[in-house]
Amino acid sequence: MTSDEYYMNVALEEANKASRIGEVPIGAVIVNNESIIARAHNLRETLQQPTAHAEHLAIEKAAEALGSWRLENCTLYVTLEPCVMCAGAIVMSRIPRVVYGATDPKGGCVGSLMNLVQESRFNHRCELTQGILAAECGAMLRTFFRNLRQQRKSSEQTMIQND
Repeated sequence: MTSDEYYMNVALEEANKASRIGEVPIGAVIVNNESIIARAHNLRETLQQPTAHAEHLAIEKAAEALGSWRLENCTLYVTLEPCVMCAGAIVMSRIPRVVYGATDPKGGCVGSLMNLVQESRFNHRCELTQGILAAECGAMLRTFFRNLRQQRKSSEQTMIQND
C-alpha cells in the first residue's frame, strides 16, 4: 500500500462517519510531514452551513493546528473531486498537493468542469493526483445515494397508502 492509499483510506473512514449521520459521504485528511494534522467529513446538513464541506472543514482545522493560513507543506486527501468553493479554498490556503479519489463530473473543479487549482492566472497552483482508491470512493457515494432514493420512495409509498 502506498502512502497515498493509506491516507485515502483514512479519508474514507471520515466519509463513513458522514454517511452514518446521514451526510453525503465525503471525507478529507490533511497531512504535513507525514503526520495527519486535520480530519473532517461533510457536515452541511448537521450544521445547516453551505460551507461545511469536508475539505473546507479540514483546511480550517489544519490552519488552526499550524497556526497559519498558509498550508504550504501539506497534502490534502479527499474522497471526491473538490467543488468550486473547495478548490478556491485550496488555492487561497496555498496547499501544494491535492489527492482525490472519485471524479465529480457534475461539480468537480480540479479537472472535470474546470481546473481552478492549476489555473495559470492565479499566483498559486498545486499538483494533482487523481483516482486513488477511486472505486472505493465512488462505491461509497453510489451506495449512499441509492439508499437515499430507496428511503424516499418507501416514504412516498407509505404516505400514499395512508391517504
